[in-house]
Amino acid sequence: MDSDSVCGVNRRRLLGWGGMAAAGVVAGASPVGAQPGHADRAPTNQIPPDTRPGGAYDRYVAKLAAEGKFSGVVLLSHRGRTVLSRSYGMADEAKGIANHEGVTFSLSSAGKPFGAVAVLQLAQQGKVKLSDTVGAHLRGFAKEIAEQVTIHHVLSGTSGLDSPDEDVQRVFQSRDEVQDYYEQRARQAKLVGVPGTPGTGHEEAEVTISALIVEAVTGRMYWDYVQENIFERCGMTGSAFYTRPQWLTDEHIAHPYMELADGSVVDAVRDLSKSSPDPNVLGKNPGRAFIDAPGDGGFATAPDLVRFAHALGDGTVLDRPWADVLTAAKVPHGPASFGAYGIPVSIVNGQWNYQRAGGNPGVRANWGIYPDTGWVGVILSNRDGSPLPEMIGQEMQAITGGPVGAGSGG
Repeated sequence: MDSDSVCGVNRRRLLGWGGMAAAGVVAGASPVGAQPGHADRAPTNQIPPDTRPGGAYDRYVAKLAAEGKFSGVVLLSHRGRTVLSRSYGMADEAKGIANHEGVTFSLSSAGKPFGAVAVLQLAQQGKVKLSDTVGAHLRGFAKEIAEQVTIHHVLSGTSGLDSPDEDVQRVFQSRDEVQDYYEQRARQAKLVGVPGTPGTGHEEAEVTISALIVEAVTGRMYWDYVQENIFERCGMTGSAFYTRPQWLTDEHIAHPYMELADGSVVDAVRDLSKSSPDPNVLGKNPGRAFIDAPGDGGFATAPDLVRFAHALGDGTVLDRPWADVLTAAKVPHGPASFGAYGIPVSIVNGQWNYQRAGGNPGVRANWGIYPDTGWVGVILSNRDGSPLPEMIGQEMQAITGGPVGAGSGG
């Protein structure tokens, strides 16, 4: 891809949300005892007390960890400076490896926005139009889908598509097998609603179709395109679409610890014989996938997600107008919450919040951007039991300086 079509080096510093600097965050080791990571603090009057080390959010997370309810990393960054970084628990109990800032975590659905960014990069270059139908780029779909469903519909979760039931017991053995399986499932999707009508969320078929369009236009596998055009551009050196063999051997990847119905806890990557106690809610055992489905998932460190957040605002991955297209509220979901392109957005205590959460057995992930004030919050966990919605609410309260209640979009 021509870099000038995605960003201009000279204009990056002229663009940004809420004064977000183009500077990255230096990843450092934060040991299991919850020592601070590298923290270059911004001026005192810009930092709410609840976000600081020893503040309300720090104490809240420490209490969860002490009660065995959180294992992972939390990070709060303000305008490119880490204000709070804490790490708890073990990345790999069998090898005695503790969680720290340099550990990369499975994102599950928190990685879906990468696919939306990839499509908008192509739109920015004029290679696709958001009004293009599925059939303009892909073959093999039912006539009504090919002619009625547009790229805008699949990105905004308004396609009206319904995906077939998934084989949650299957164990994949290669990237090609994963690619063929999800491509076939996307073509088996049914049009059950009117395209353009708000849905309940992003269907698997919508996510896969977005990835297939990226592949059809660029001639590259989705995973490879995102690696080069998003992760590498953003300096996300710890991020990738890792395979199961890499997950088993790389000491920098957190293993997901899944709680079974009998209360026991297993490593979901090493023990493929175990099923989630509630697959309809949590999805399949993540270890059964050889690699995450096209358009979904991926792995990242907490500092890498901060880098991604800043790259959305400084022109690194999308010119500013196209970054605004990504995050603009498109579909009302609640009193102050909306659907955007792969990213739920909401108004929290008078300011915008863009965030994406994900979950699988042993996997909880969330990253949130507060563009009006330059904050980024990251929560990554590798153990069942982490109360992610409550943690997100506590993060929002600490950053915005007020309770997150009705009408806030939280």
